[in-house]
Amino acid sequence: MCGIIGCVGRGERTADTLVSGLETLEYRGYDSAGIALGGSKLSVCKAAGEIAKLKTALGSRSMSGEPGIGHTRWSTHGPPTDENAHPHADCTGDVAVVHNGIIENYQELRAELDEHTFTSETDTEVIPHLIEAELAAGTDPEDAFRAAIARLEGSYAVVCLIAGCDAIFGTRKDSPLVLGIGDDTPDGQALFVASDVPAFREYTDRVVYLDDGEFVRLDDEWVVTDSDGVVREKSVETVDWDPEETGKSGYEHFMLKEIHEQPRALRQCLQGRVDELGGSVTVDELDNLAPTGVQFVACGTSYHAALYGAQLFREQGIPAQAFLASEYATAVPPIGNDLVVAITQSGETADTLSALREASRRGAETLAVTNTVGSTVARESDRKLFIRAGPEIGVAATKTFASQLLALNLLVLATTDASAGEVVPALRDLPGQTQALLDDSGAEAVAEQFYDAPAYFFIGRRYQFPVALEGALKLKEISYKHAEGFAAGELKHGPLALVDDRTPVFAVVTGDDEIATKTVGNIKEVEARDAPVVAVTDRQNDAAAYADHVLELPETHPHVGAVLANVQLQLVAYHIANRLGRPIDKPRNLAKSVTVE
Repeated sequence: MCGIIGCVGRGERTADTLVSGLETLEYRGYDSAGIALGGSKLSVCKAAGEIAKLKTALGSRSMSGEPGIGHTRWSTHGPPTDENAHPHADCTGDVAVVHNGIIENYQELRAELDEHTFTSETDTEVIPHLIEAELAAGTDPEDAFRAAIARLEGSYAVVCLIAGCDAIFGTRKDSPLVLGIGDDTPDGQALFVASDVPAFREYTDRVVYLDDGEFVRLDDEWVVTDSDGVVREKSVETVDWDPEETGKSGYEHFMLKEIHEQPRALRQCLQGRVDELGGSVTVDELDNLAPTGVQFVACGTSYHAALYGAQLFREQGIPAQAFLASEYATAVPPIGNDLVVAITQSGETADTLSALREASRRGAETLAVTNTVGSTVARESDRKLFIRAGPEIGVAATKTFASQLLALNLLVLATTDASAGEVVPALRDLPGQTQALLDDSGAEAVAEQFYDAPAYFFIGRRYQFPVALEGALKLKEISYKHAEGFAAGELKHGPLALVDDRTPVFAVVTGDDEIATKTVGNIKEVEARDAPVVAVTDRQNDAAAYADHVLELPETHPHVGAVLANVQLQLVAYHIANRLGRPIDKPRNLAKSVTVE
């Protein structure tokens, strides 16, 4: 895995179009890159490292041809080397393939292809050799591609070039692939295929989402067929965001830009769903939904949102649990009549999709909470609730997490007997309060104080417990520092042994109820061990009195306070990572959309 782009109809601009598309996909995370150009003979250029190294390699040689395919790789089989980079070719050099996913039976296929010469350690390389064998047997290119794909087991999005053929062939199974339908040009209609829309959004806003098992051929037209070659009618949809939204807009990093985009993202999530005067919430997608039990499935940041959502439902007397999707898919608990809610920013997270599909097989009603219209999870769920955060480029989730928390509030208010009257005013004020916090945060000064600490703890209770987990995750993702989040009461059950005067403890505490009082007690426990304390608080409690530093929060409803606390912790993580000179938008070993289990 990670990023795919292919195009036809771009003529002499093909190579530049591919490289530009790969640069746009850098946010997904990668460790090598390459392109292949078609014609009577294929030209392939690839290099380990950043796209800048690919551009250097391209500058030292003459490459031309059309159509073309490109790839940024995130290593799964074999380290990041020139040989393991995509595209991969067959023995003759007449077939080139790029692939996201994992071919589970590649070792058996490789053994079967023992007369072929392999030059990489990847699972992907079996695909061009399978196609080569079919072509040698007299099979035409498109049927050769189909026959090779039929041999694969696992997950994949595959795009292929064959010498002497003016077409690109592609297909998907459990890994995203989307078409871009461009305008007519002197070189023909510009057509694109990619793992994500931003790869070609500069050229067109018209897209077609492929479903699992579908094949596409792009030449002077686009044709989508099923596995038997029967033509599928597909709708062309319009992407409703501007290509400039995927730029940095003057910010040093995408992550910082997206942190600052949160007020707008929150407004978009609320728009048309909250009646501020009437104090009610109406979400058309959730009409007549009244769950008696809820199971959330999610991974990473989305799992932290799931923990928060489960807490909201339980407070309304509805049994709710949050499950790590990777565990749920392999050991599904009894579902009964529970609603199964899959939370995934991209809508393509492999573990979450597997959990959702298992729940569907067992007859559960399913709901997707996602940012991506047209994603696999949105298409396969019975219902969908879009968080409307807009495109997020930074690998570390920021505005999508805030929008997930807000969307889960709307989900609970729209489907239960929860009183919206108390929460709606706080929801209304949330975007403005977030902006005020961003304008006057002390996070950079705190980061400067503690950027060189060997480890960090984050603690919170109730709604703030998932925020503590997320704060720790954000810091370790982009700073490479050891950070852990805990339910505040759990420190004394083991982790307190790790606390000393070099271990900053970020304590999230809002309100003045019993929960706040208990969290202040936990702050005293770490203070007694000489740990520096950073209180993230609205000062309605005594937390500030026992803290070395305070990150201020405005007073608001407890549900909403979690969103605001999270913004402060995002800024802390960003400024620590920036102070350490980390590649914030592209942290090592991580990918934006994890499409393998």
